[in-house]
Amino acid sequence: MKNYELIEHTADVGIKVRAQDLKGLFVNAALAMFDIIAEKKAAENSPPLKISLQEKAENIEELFINWLNDLLSLSATKELIFWNFQITQLDKNIIKATITGYTFDNYKINTEIKAATYHRLRIEKTGSGWQAEVIFDV
Repeated sequence: MKNYELIEHTADVGIKVRAQDLKGLFVNAALAMFDIIAEKKAAENSPPLKISLQEKAENIEELFINWLNDLLSLSATKELIFWNFQITQLDKNIIKATITGYTFDNYKINTEIKAATYHRLRIEKTGSGWQAEVIFDV
């Protein structure tokens, strides 16, 4: 079962993602983004690569966008699709994580996402956890 749903948008792609806690929200947003970008072709034919990542920001919204955009940048430069996100620290100003990915060879690229945007960005605590909406520039 997917942890997100697509949001209608004229020219870009949007998602609404939910999680029980803030760490889960960041992880689920990243998983959704890479689910939109690519689908697995076959069994992995190379070992996974782990990368440490740290982001700082003025607030949770900026941190969320920085997180997603840094993942996109690392994906493009290292030619990896990330599928595992272990967040070791997260508060409104910092995120530290270890991310794991496989090379593009293992995936069929469906959609190129250029960036996560602030357009219609919403991050909120709900009665059952956390929810976010984000639009991706494609």
